[in-house]
Formats: sequence, C-alpha cells, structure tokens
Amino acid sequence: MPTPIRVLIVDDIPETRDHLTRLLGFESDMSVVGAASSGREAISMASNLSPDVVLMDINMPEMDGITATEQLSTLVPSAAVVMMSVQGEADYLRRSMLAGAREFLVKPFSSDELSASIRQVHARELEKVVRFGARTAVAEPTAHARVGSREPGQVVAFFSPKGGVGRTTMAVNAAAAAAHNLQKKVVLVDASLQFGDVSVLLNLNPKNTSIADLVPELDAGADIDAVDTFLVKHASGMRVLLAPPSPEMAELVSPASVRRILEALRADYDLVIVDCAAGLNDTTLAVLDVADQIMTVLTLEITSIKNMRLFLEIAERLGYEGNKIRLLLNRADGNLGIRVSDVEQSIGRKVDYSVVSDGRSVVYALNRGVPFVMMSAEAQVSKDVVAIARGLAAAPTSLEAPVSPKVATRKSLFAWR
Repeated sequence: MPTPIRVLIVDDIPETRDHLTRLLGFESDMSVVGAASSGREAISMASNLSPDVVLMDINMPEMDGITATEQLSTLVPSAAVVMMSVQGEADYLRRSMLAGAREFLVKPFSSDELSASIRQVHARELEKVVRFGARTAVAEPTAHARVGSREPGQVVAFFSPKGGVGRTTMAVNAAAAAAHNLQKKVVLVDASLQFGDVSVLLNLNPKNTSIADLVPELDAGADIDAVDTFLVKHASGMRVLLAPPSPEMAELVSPASVRRILEALRADYDLVIVDCAAGLNDTTLAVLDVADQIMTVLTLEITSIKNMRLFLEIAERLGYEGNKIRLLLNRADGNLGIRVSDVEQSIGRKVDYSVVSDGRSVVYALNRGVPFVMMSAEAQVSKDVVAIARGLAAAPTSLEAPVSPKVATRKSLFAWR
C-alpha cells in the first residue's frame, strides 16, 4: 500500500482545523500529522514532522501565511504549500505564488476540491524529485553530450497583429505535424499568457502545470532543467508548456523569464513553437527577439492585411531581417473578393505558405481537442500544414535572430519610436 500523503494543517481558528482534519480523515491516502495555529508554529512543526503538504491559511496573527510560506520554502523545501483564503483577489494569488505556494484554494471549498489539490500538488512534487534525481545521476555526461551531439533547435514564433486569423490553430497543428508526422522533438509554448487557448485545442488541463507555476521555481533558484517538470506530454508526441489557467496569473511571468525558458528549451528540442498573443506587448516582443523565425498569420481580410503591413514596417524598425519573417496566409481560397496577388502587392512581399479553408475539418477537430492534422490527415488543410512543418524542420539552425541596438536596449513596448 502506498505511503499516505503527510499533511500539516495551519489555521488560527480551532473549528477550521478540526473541520479540515475530519475531512481528510475520510481520505485513505492522506494522513494529518499535525495542526498549527500560527505561521510561526507551522515552521516549527514542519521542521520536526517533515510533511509532504502544508495547508496554510493566509490571514493569521503574529506571522501570516505568506511570510510563513517564504520561510518554509527555505527551511523545509520538501513541503508543498497549498494556500487557503476567503479572499480570491489577484493580488493575494500573486503574492502567494511568489512566496512559493503550489496551489491556492478560496474558502469555502468542497472536500473534493481539497483532496484533489493535495493529490495534484503532491504528485507533481514526487515527479520533480524523480526527474531531478535522474538528472543529478547523469548531469555531467548529459551536459557534455548535449553540447557535442546536437545543434540548438529552432525557435519559431507564431504571431499575428490581429486576432481571429487562426494563429493558435496553425501553431498547434504545425507543432503536432512536426512531432507526429516528421518525428521531430517538439515543444509548444503558449505565450498568450492572459487568454491562451492551446490547452483548449489540445484538451489539456493547465492547473498546476503552467508557465505561471514554473517561473516562481526559477526565481527561487531552481535549476533551469526544472522546465521539463512543467511540460505536458501530448498524444502527438510533442511536449506543451501551457499558459496560466487564469488571466491574473500572467503577472507572475516576466518577459525575462520567457526568454530564459525559450533558450533552455532550444537546447533540448528540434523545434520550439511559440503561440504569441495577438498584438504587441513586452512578452511578445521578448519572444520575437529570441525567435529564429516569425510565422506571421494573416487572412484575406482588409483589416488583417492593413495590420500586417504595419507590423512589417515595425519589424524593420526593430531590426528584424526579411529572412526571419515568414508570411502564412490562412483560409487562402476564401471567396472574399481579395486575391493572393492583391495581398502580396499590398504588403510588398510574397506569401511563403498558404493554407486552404476547411471549416468542417478544423472546427470538428477543435471541438474535440484534437489537432486536425491527426484527425483528418487526408484533408487538404492538413497537407498544407504538414508542408509548413516540413519547412520549419528543414530551416537551417545556424540562422540567428538579428538583434539591433534598438532591440537590445528597448525598455518599453514602444521605445523604438
């Protein structure tokens, strides 16, 4: 029988401590090893009892839950903290995660929510221990092998200055095609931090496994190899780093952290495909700077064409050379009164890739959380996207993203003006 999850309960209200103890008493895989009435007492008890999970109330006298969590992350790093609060404001969530909490529960919560959170947090901590242990055992050989046996992979940013053009759909399916059809080592990163849709299109749950959970680990001094722990494996064979499950958690992820993560992934993967948010912000600009290629998506709509022309002007000012940017025309056979030649004439350059319109195949796959390149492999839309994946996989890895002095010294979104 597996060893029960050892839980320490911390709350200044006796009735709450008793209630939580009774709830967890019904869970055969959990054992309450202690109950503390303050943050200071929690630190003392955790040091002696070595719990697997600490249920920590955020508002307590003497020492609050956030301060206690910060100290626990240093003194008892093996104890994963699940923060509890009657207040669910974004600021409480952000401060809790920055302090080192692994989960945030808003009171009142159900017994199912409580037990599921404890199990998820504990399972993730066990996975980290196993992975880190394996890395430690082979750290030096792996590092030397990485340098000597493979070139850095390509970072490809899927971007559009306008929403609604199918950017995420193209990114997801190109990544799936490269992994499933071409057998490349691929990781897909959802960098649309506030409203990312990659998890929906792939039917994946971002809870406890998103980029917002990873960044506090790195900020606390974890090795960059910790990135692997937060990647979700998809049936196509690719790995996925998901966007935060709620918009306010995007504040936890800085542009510098995104850069660091992408550079780490580049060292281990053939293709790092990044789905950026529509429009320009500091995080998206950080991705575009790092990227070897920028796959810009547009459609046969006058507003999309206008925005693309403006972006190409901005890209030139930012120092992005022409061979860094690729144009992907989605729904290229649409009967909207605009021809491909009209698009090329308007924006002043050729379209690199075209994808036909196939609403039935695309929407059917989307609603089932499966890439259409896997569900409808014989459809023309799938063949078009596989061709894109082949082009990305064949791109020379020596192509470096040009960075001008303007990019290197940019302090804000529009500092180049």
